[in-house]
Amino acid sequence: MRSTTRRGLLLTALILLGWLISLIGLLQLDLGQLPGPVLGPLVIGAVLIRTLLQTGLFIVGHDAMHRVLLPESRGWNDRLGTLSLALYAALPYGRCRANHQRHHRFTASGKDPDFHGDVGAGVWGWYRRFMAGYLTVGQMALLLAAWGLLALIARGFTPLGAWNVLLFCTLPLLLSSLQLFLVGTYLPHRSQRSPQSQARPQSLDLPPWLSLLACYHFGYHREHHDRPDLAWFQLPRQRRCSVPLAPA
Repeated sequence: MRSTTRRGLLLTALILLGWLISLIGLLQLDLGQLPGPVLGPLVIGAVLIRTLLQTGLFIVGHDAMHRVLLPESRGWNDRLGTLSLALYAALPYGRCRANHQRHHRFTASGKDPDFHGDVGAGVWGWYRRFMAGYLTVGQMALLLAAWGLLALIARGFTPLGAWNVLLFCTLPLLLSSLQLFLVGTYLPHRSQRSPQSQARPQSLDLPPWLSLLACYHFGYHREHHDRPDLAWFQLPRQRRCSVPLAPA
């Protein structure tokens, strides 16, 4: 097994374990027993951490779609991708992979399921179309059923269990979808709409630490489209190689 694969699997394990442990811990948190000065910062911090981990699930699934998560075993690669996308938002791995292949093959065209060429639609019109391409009525039903079950479990630990689910499951998923859309779709591809109609997506000019927090380096989007065979954690090095040095 290659060192890149081992690193990717280790990071995948950390994301999955972090997501699961934080879910279990936060569902048991009794919000009503926390003092006011502690409640606000704790909830905000927990929501941000859960959002980052939620996005991490999709990034793992995204690497699996490109078959770079575990290239030595396509079967296990796809199983890990299926698990990650199911935990993320009950997303079907096969359909997501087919759509993502179309996105790379027909970038910024009418055949690109992630692209919205109508400038008049604005950012929110693009976001609605983006979400409609990933979520179906059946998936929403599965999500609501899962959240309802989690709320029943959480109520066994705290009377405010439903709030725990809303704050630490529903809200992070919503924020994560915005994060993935803005950093990984809208900002990199908006210059490919008319009147600019640039041929290639743009990368966000972020330092690596901020790029990681912004969306697991998904903002280095030109590098990703140039080298879709690279894992998400390899994109900063590709970015350094692709950006010319400023003249002295």
